[in-house]
Amino acid sequence: MPPPNLRVLMLSKALVAGIYQRKLECIAAHGIDLLALTPDSWRDERGVQPLERVYTRGYDLQTVPIRFNGNFHLHHYPTLRRWVRDFRPDIVHIDEEAYNAATWHALFEARRMGAKTVFFTWQNILRAYPPPFRWGESWVLRHADAALAGTDSAAEVLRAKGYTGDLAVIAQFGFDPDLFTPARRRPDRPFTIGCVARLVPEKGIDILLRAAAALADGSPDGDWRLRIVGGGPERAALQALADQLGIAARVTFAEQVPSTAMPDQYRLFDVLAVPSRTTPTWKEQFGPRASVEAMASGVPVIGSDSGAISGVIGAAGVIVPEGDIVALTAALTRVRDDSAWAAGLAQRGRARAIGHYTHEQIAAATVAVYGRLVDPR
Repeated sequence: MPPPNLRVLMLSKALVAGIYQRKLECIAAHGIDLLALTPDSWRDERGVQPLERVYTRGYDLQTVPIRFNGNFHLHHYPTLRRWVRDFRPDIVHIDEEAYNAATWHALFEARRMGAKTVFFTWQNILRAYPPPFRWGESWVLRHADAALAGTDSAAEVLRAKGYTGDLAVIAQFGFDPDLFTPARRRPDRPFTIGCVARLVPEKGIDILLRAAAALADGSPDGDWRLRIVGGGPERAALQALADQLGIAARVTFAEQVPSTAMPDQYRLFDVLAVPSRTTPTWKEQFGPRASVEAMASGVPVIGSDSGAISGVIGAAGVIVPEGDIVALTAALTRVRDDSAWAAGLAQRGRARAIGHYTHEQIAAATVAVYGRLVDPR
């Protein structure tokens, strides 16, 4: 365990999502003097995500200016030096990939002050980046004191790139089991398929639309609905596909909702579909977070075998070959028609989520890394 009052500065754009802040309360509960820095918003394909201040007990959450907001590789925080100088952390936790400018900048400032450093990675494909990203990544891998990898495959990529330092496999964030809970009773509604994802090609929403259209042996009278939550550049194309397939009246495209409203979304679903497809530069890195949140909410999960999905879901869900519309349709049909089987999936999913992915568990594992940094014994 780390010494009492260990000072940790965490830099993370992901903390704009309020439900992620619960992990920091859990870290602080271990006696960590924690300062968290995040921008007041983050932009991506879905639009602008403003900061949600939700879980802020026991630590200090501050907003800082950001340059190149929305640019994953180039964004950084110009006032970081002042925060590091004034707080004088023992550890700087950089919640970013090694090939990002924010990581290079934070590592440089931490080393100037003699602080230990830890960074995070989801990268699960062995890729060589062009300069200057390759140079910056190499520098981080040589000089960071510890790394957190979200999955085993991400850890393997780090080692293959030559990283030899302290390495722990820990998910970036977990869930609150008191917030994500099963519905007390199922309301009277059609069988509802849920999908929570960015609307981009690699998420495979077009595959899901085609699989849903084939439910009930292709009969247009099959009693089902599909609810897709999230934004992104493929929305118009996906809406057009739903119309082309003759299922537009059954499909709802809901905008991205605040993170704290997600528990109510899962209670609208009878199954969550995660139909991701692998591309030459991307494969699913965790599942996404919706997989764990749905399992915690007692919603059966059907995922493709892209990337880390099968490792996250395990035997608590159903895995189908990515891009296999027939297999996805069959899995959806069985969840709809076999209530006992679906109930078993729901129970195993809740148990798996609680057993592996709570904020408390992830915080404790992270604090253990902090302890090794300040006392290798």
